[in-house]
Amino acid sequence: MKFTNGYWLTRKNIKPIYAVEYAYHKIIDDKLIIYAASVHTPGRAESINVAMLTITLESPMDNIINVKVEHFRGRKDRGPHYQINDERNGKVTIWEDEEKLYYSSGSLKAIINKAKKNWKIEFVDSGKMLTETSYRNMAYMIDSDAEKAYMVEQLSLDVGEYIYGLGERFTSFVKNGQVIDMWNEDGGTASELSYKNVPFYLTNKGYGVLVDNSGDVSYEIGSEKVERVQFSVEGESLSYYVISGGTPKKSLELYTDLTGKAPLIPAWSFGLWLTTSFSTDYNENVVMKMIEGMKQRNIPLHVFHFDCFWMHAYEWCGFEWDKEIFPEPENMLQRYHEQNLKVCVWINPYISQNTEAFDECMQKGYFIHKQNGDAWQTDLWQTGMAVIDFTNPDAVEWYKNKLRTLLKMGIDCFKTDFGERIPVKDITYFDDSDPVKMHNYYSILYNKVVFEAIEEIKGRGKAVVFARTSNVGGQQYPVHWGGDCSATYPSMAETLRGGLSLASCGFAFWSHDISGFEQTATPDIYKRWCAFGLLSSHSRLHGGVSYRVPWLFDEESSDVLAHFVKLKCTLMPYIYRQAVLAHEIGVPMLRPMFMEFFGDRVCETLDRQYMFGDSLLIAPIFNDAGEVEYYLPEGKWVHLLSGEIVQGGSYRKEVYNYFSLPLWVRENSILPIGKNSEEVEYDYAEGVTLYISEMTLGASSSAQIVDTSGEVIMSVSAVCEKSRIVVEVDSFYDDYKVIKIGHPATRIYKEENVTIIEI
Repeated sequence: MKFTNGYWLTRKNIKPIYAVEYAYHKIIDDKLIIYAASVHTPGRAESINVAMLTITLESPMDNIINVKVEHFRGRKDRGPHYQINDERNGKVTIWEDEEKLYYSSGSLKAIINKAKKNWKIEFVDSGKMLTETSYRNMAYMIDSDAEKAYMVEQLSLDVGEYIYGLGERFTSFVKNGQVIDMWNEDGGTASELSYKNVPFYLTNKGYGVLVDNSGDVSYEIGSEKVERVQFSVEGESLSYYVISGGTPKKSLELYTDLTGKAPLIPAWSFGLWLTTSFSTDYNENVVMKMIEGMKQRNIPLHVFHFDCFWMHAYEWCGFEWDKEIFPEPENMLQRYHEQNLKVCVWINPYISQNTEAFDECMQKGYFIHKQNGDAWQTDLWQTGMAVIDFTNPDAVEWYKNKLRTLLKMGIDCFKTDFGERIPVKDITYFDDSDPVKMHNYYSILYNKVVFEAIEEIKGRGKAVVFARTSNVGGQQYPVHWGGDCSATYPSMAETLRGGLSLASCGFAFWSHDISGFEQTATPDIYKRWCAFGLLSSHSRLHGGVSYRVPWLFDEESSDVLAHFVKLKCTLMPYIYRQAVLAHEIGVPMLRPMFMEFFGDRVCETLDRQYMFGDSLLIAPIFNDAGEVEYYLPEGKWVHLLSGEIVQGGSYRKEVYNYFSLPLWVRENSILPIGKNSEEVEYDYAEGVTLYISEMTLGASSSAQIVDTSGEVIMSVSAVCEKSRIVVEVDSFYDDYKVIKIGHPATRIYKEENVTIIEI
């Protein structure tokens, strides 16, 4: 939202109240409260009739400083509020000299200028200035036309500084120059709208900023003042966190310390998901033919998903099977489980008035209501639908009971679709939440309720959802997918941009509709998207108007799909360890290049390639010629499929067939490859092959293999000495193999508990 008319003037309807100069401060425990005057006050007489801004600095943990700016402090603070982990276990130091006031948390400092007419707060880490707010930046803006007031902050942008994140955004990956509003909407992947708005950004300087407001935060990223990141919210207060880990990766770890880590999720969820698609006609016979077709073509399949029409048309979401099509759902689900398949069904938080569930919710008051007491309803999406009020504990329990019934019947997980169409005008919640703030935050409550219901029945570490909408903290309820993309190469590329942006906000697990949701892809696009999809954390074949089984495209599509599913199965010892690290540390599995190669300026704008965990670099192919241009950072890289060795530090332009793509192993890596090419849930250490990549002299490397509960069952280390690599394995498993990829070994042999690779 813009408030100015160029650099010098404000808009005619805007009256600004800026922080102009430091007036005085107070210290209460580890809290620093600063009072900033809106005009120059040379003496006591000028302190009358002066508006002030109150700025409070606190620190929930080391290297994170919370800045809260307030105008009128007497307003009721209505929720919802983000769940922030306030540990207060760090060391805060506050001191001052004649010119400045200092607030220190870990290595991060806020330095406040006390000089008259010279308002400024600098954020400095280890002597390096990260960003600052100064004259005509921090403000309270009154809009006389709209009769509204806003709090505004503008943090400095350095020369060459790039902004990333702010949720799953399909626009340019680098956000500089964009106007972005935090408002969850069902906009597909081809617009500036987003299903997952997260008011957190990372920069290539290594720090991040979270705005602690679930409402419609508005960003002007070098678009109102080109040297500033501006964010504003309606109301009398604005709270934000400056988070500095020194690198984007470490700052993201701190951010997820603050807002929550992703949980451990079941290994089976990393397999291939096949759905009935959205609007297709299907019954058990159709579904079984799809499953049999996959089996006949030797394509491993792990999860089958029933989309909307498992329920009767016009009766979503009534939680009842359409008995005309599925007369014995329990027996049917048992038959799927006998084929070693997990089963997912589609749900949403909207209840059609044609269902018994609607009548029950109306009677008990479980819906979001208008201020006159009526349930809010619409015909958009489902006839007369109303929305569950998840701030009502009884409504939460009612909804969970519906899910528990399905889980006990044999359902393994749920696709939690929608959650964006949450009304705002004339709305009241059970807990008196602010409707504007609840609009985005609703998705957190929705996915939390479903995730918890699954955990209650299946157990901790066994829950997973397939969610479309989210907000700050939503990474705690995975998995999330990218929403409605089209069956085109540009849409495939925008999908990846969305995933990279979401990863920059701490979402560890992510998926997308292989070959696109809208329309039906060409065989060419289908095959290229299969490679991309199976080299994402989660892999799902889903569409809108047609089935996405490969033989409906061409028979080669079946071979390509089988090839990449089997590749993913063998990569599971590596993939699941990366999933455990995401759970423990908070770093996503799919990583933007700038995050993994901090300081490499080439990596800072790359959005058509990514790191998949620590060791694998992947560049999907986005054209029908099989051509790809991508960048390999410095170091030696080995192509996993061909064994080719190249020196990085430059762009490469190549052509690939459908059975390959740029899939490179980073130097000094140990890549465990499993022996099972059919399943994703197996004993990852039994018969494992340890791929030792190119190693530099004196370098050391380590890797761990975990079981499907996340426990470490094998530890591997490697040291590159002159003319040899020494590999040591700590495990009771002894049927592992060690091989050298890249330049072949002259000899590999064992000496007691170590393996020697002569090079």
